[in-house]
Amino acid sequence: MKSGKLLLITTLLISCMGEGIAQQQVDKNFVPQPFSCKLCDSVSPIVAVDAAHYNYHTVDNRFAPFGKVLSADGFNVKSNNTTFTEESLTKFDVLVIANALSDKNSDNWDLPIYYAFTRGEIEAVYNWVINGGALFLIADHMPWPAASANLAEMFGFSFFNGYVEITGESEQFFSILENSLLPGPVVTSEGESAIDRVQGFLGQGFLIPPKAIPVLKFTRPAVSWMPEKSWNIEDTTPYFDATNYYQGALLEVGTGRIAVFGEAGMFTAQIVTEDNETWEMGMNADNALQNQQLLINIMRWLVRVQ
Repeated sequence: MKSGKLLLITTLLISCMGEGIAQQQVDKNFVPQPFSCKLCDSVSPIVAVDAAHYNYHTVDNRFAPFGKVLSADGFNVKSNNTTFTEESLTKFDVLVIANALSDKNSDNWDLPIYYAFTRGEIEAVYNWVINGGALFLIADHMPWPAASANLAEMFGFSFFNGYVEITGESEQFFSILENSLLPGPVVTSEGESAIDRVQGFLGQGFLIPPKAIPVLKFTRPAVSWMPEKSWNIEDTTPYFDATNYYQGALLEVGTGRIAVFGEAGMFTAQIVTEDNETWEMGMNADNALQNQQLLINIMRWLVRVQ
């Protein structure tokens, strides 16, 4: 299909792995951009960020900037360290699951990828959502889509265990101008919540149920590479056309709400170092300054505060 290196994947390949020339670390000095706190004068919604399923992103490490933004808006951010049950979920207003894994894949990201959640946990989460709970489900590129696929399917989303590349582009942007950032409950052009362009940092593309509200869509030519081994991507690697697939969507289910996104890096802040050079990746990047507002808008939508 194309010759040469895969531009975006080559750019991020080593930085996303645990070993190699480049080093990827959370930006401990990240400070949220100033904004008006919506929940500071009200009862703080409790947000539980999952850490019980070998999550690559937790509020104590790679998602610490995520937690800082939420805390600045008046959310009470906690870490969840227990399996999901009907009883445990009643303690939260919002459950955030970012890049969960099975214990069988905690040190091995190659196929086969096993489910991160038991059937009992999935049913508990589903019942909690339809009875008023709010779920923020994030599953990045391989291996995380396959690990969370059974939970996503319960709500009608179809995950694909690959890496989506906008063809020929070394960076990924979603904008109103290109109809890839879609106007709706979390994307507005007016007021302090306005956004018109956000940046992604590699992830998956997925399909959404008919009643879902799209947020991020691959409207430019894109492919999803589907390797057997994590990061082992060559020109001969199987792929499919991911144009018009999605990387973000919302859904109301029963009396609850769910936000589903196929990329985690856009909602945190990291620093990558390679050959004595550093650059930012996430909400601290110069081209991703509106990512923070998208995160705020999503969280406020989940708890019905606009």
